[in-house]
Amino acid sequence: MRLQDLQNTVRALAVVEESESPFVSCYTNLESDPRIARAELGDRLLTVRASVEPDQRVDFEHALSPIMAFLSSPLARESKGAAVFSRAGERPYLRILPLQVPVPNLLSVDAIPNLFHLIALKDSYHRYVVLIAHGGRSRILEVDVGAITREIWTERPELRDRIGRSWARDHYQSHTPEKDDRFLKEQVKILDKLITEGGQTHLVLAGSPQTTARIRKRLPTRILDRVIDVVPAAMGDNKADVVFATLARFIEHEQQESVTRVAQLMDELRRGGLAEADSAATLESLQRGLVDVLVIAERYEPPAGWACRSCRFVDQDDLPPAACPVCGDRAVREADLKAEMVRLAGLHGAEVEILRESDALIGIGGVGCLLKYRRPDQYG
Repeated sequence: MRLQDLQNTVRALAVVEESESPFVSCYTNLESDPRIARAELGDRLLTVRASVEPDQRVDFEHALSPIMAFLSSPLARESKGAAVFSRAGERPYLRILPLQVPVPNLLSVDAIPNLFHLIALKDSYHRYVVLIAHGGRSRILEVDVGAITREIWTERPELRDRIGRSWARDHYQSHTPEKDDRFLKEQVKILDKLITEGGQTHLVLAGSPQTTARIRKRLPTRILDRVIDVVPAAMGDNKADVVFATLARFIEHEQQESVTRVAQLMDELRRGGLAEADSAATLESLQRGLVDVLVIAERYEPPAGWACRSCRFVDQDDLPPAACPVCGDRAVREADLKAEMVRLAGLHGAEVEILRESDALIGIGGVGCLLKYRRPDQYG
């Protein structure tokens, strides 16, 4: 799954109409053995099943059936993780998302899909490029949501034609300083084009220390600023193993970017700038479509809330009202505000930064947002 596919999936799930039947969301870590995932989810199932209302149990079991069938399928054994969203009843729904990266084992039931871990994937895994270089040989890989989606020299012949007439053998296996120099120049040109025009956000250099050092010296500042790590690797190394070695460093880098976002949020709040903090203000801004970046702590505990099934209005309150004050419909329910905030961010295309640990963010309630512009009632 590519990042664009993941973004489209989040938006599609965010607008699924509610029904009286429960939505079952399942995230599974299949990196080691699907049987382990089934066992862990089986333990969780006992708790979830007990929480389902009696009149929803039949639909719950029907929604659960395709999830358990998937976990026993060959497709599950070929994946490192998966997300499955299932609903039975009058408005059945099923979406199975095999993933090339592991996710935590989780089974939940609610009126809406649980999008938190899909959003976390968006936050953690952007598109990036890995250049594996050793002497006069190289491999350029495009990585998207943890999976290798392209090997540039084998799948992008048009780039070869623009940079040189062909990729003859001496382009990637040269033994003279002149050929090595030409080879390095070509690599820099390809990287420049990929990063400036292709939308990749970061670059990881892998290979022998001598070659990666020479490449770094030739990179223009706009590309050098995108380098997040340099890792040792040999040309004979399995490319999937090299990419796997880069993932932990990439996630670490993304978490640091999230810390930077918190600092930006705090600065905007101190200056009275384009930012909001606490659950109520953040929720209101999300519903108005004003949020540019939602910043949320992984351990954020939201207050009680409710949502209208009809118009999808959400509010913070201990008890749902008898009828929705916006549309007047009586189809209101209790709501998990954390799940609703994530859904609204996905619906409006807001960026989401998830912090594993942040005392500063917890200190302001565990959630806040950077705004595109002020609410109309804030002008004056």
